[in-house]
Amino acid sequence: MAREKKVEEYDVVIIGGGAAGLTAGIYSGRAKLKTILIEKSLVGGLATYTNEIENYPGFPEGTTGLGLMELFQKQAKKFGVKFKGTDVKSVDLKGPIKTVETFRTTYKAKTVIIASGGRPRITRAENEEEFLFDKGISFCATCDAAANTGKDVLVIGSGDAAVEEGMFLTKFANKVIVSVMHEEGKMDCNEIAKAEALENPKMEFIWNTVCKRFEGEEHLTNVVLTDLRNGSEVNVPVDTCFEFIGYIPNTEIFKGIIDMTDRGYVLVNDKMETNVEGVFSAGDVTEKFLKQVSTAVGDGAVAGYAAERYIAETEQYNSQILAKNQFVYVYDASCPNCQNKMLEIEAIETKTEGKISFCKVDVYKSKGLSDRMGVSVFPSVAVVKDGAIVDVLTEDFSQSVLETYL
Repeated sequence: MAREKKVEEYDVVIIGGGAAGLTAGIYSGRAKLKTILIEKSLVGGLATYTNEIENYPGFPEGTTGLGLMELFQKQAKKFGVKFKGTDVKSVDLKGPIKTVETFRTTYKAKTVIIASGGRPRITRAENEEEFLFDKGISFCATCDAAANTGKDVLVIGSGDAAVEEGMFLTKFANKVIVSVMHEEGKMDCNEIAKAEALENPKMEFIWNTVCKRFEGEEHLTNVVLTDLRNGSEVNVPVDTCFEFIGYIPNTEIFKGIIDMTDRGYVLVNDKMETNVEGVFSAGDVTEKFLKQVSTAVGDGAVAGYAAERYIAETEQYNSQILAKNQFVYVYDASCPNCQNKMLEIEAIETKTEGKISFCKVDVYKSKGLSDRMGVSVFPSVAVVKDGAIVDVLTEDFSQSVLETYL
């Protein structure tokens, strides 16, 4: 007999426990929203594998990724965020209440924040798993370049990211060796980056090669490449291997539901809103220019705040705007014309002794409510009847015009 799933209700369900998800949790939890964060593996995400972080503000002596993420989680827990270590199997994001399914539990939520991050594409060469992240294989030059000052490093890949990160590494490393699977002179990056890389005296290229094996005791010391022309092995003694062969966003369960790029990154606006109402996304899972802990934190802050505003505006829209037949004056407090019109509508209220009444909505800080009403011109008056917006007046909302709706 199938076991019946437990159902839990929340204001916010956050999918993913990296820097973005944890920050979103801090913001929503602090706003007194009932919040749960679901993470299938290690809370803190990829940042926990970074041995040293020197570019996160507030830590002049640097910090470890694990240590920093533990602080994030502690702070989220302080604000009442609940954590669940499990995998999300499916989602239903339609309608005002979203559903997030795990193996044992169905989570119902007013909002969902997708912060599922992603994972670097790996070579799948022999012994690779033994040296991932802080044991010799890295995926972030910005994170780990300083730790490789004066050392020899290997870069795998020849796309724009690989070449640009490789050139950045030359500012720190003694030598940057690049393994390229193509024949000499052919690379996957743009021509400008290619020319600069070939002229860089600290960069060396090993053409027609792919990674075969990683070697070392406690830490990586040697990478064995395969020469594609004759199958021979090429030993490359290095201190660190940087792999830049792609990044895979964890968005499989959202395909066909959320708008994404052709590579699977979630598309969001400046409020971290997706194309689905009440669903937000933050961090490395989104289409963005820079993927760092600091940018993930910024995304998470916006998403957490936006989720709180969405819930508040939804409740206000239903309970104050649509709940009774009335007129809604929508204005921008910074607009002189809106201020003048405010005096006019207040005079109408007084003259009609409340027969004509207004709910007043200021869009100065947020246009969330006006967007729901379909109002884009300010000032305007929306006409509410029987729980729906039946008309929007943008020019003449004099007493005589308003009386025609009574």
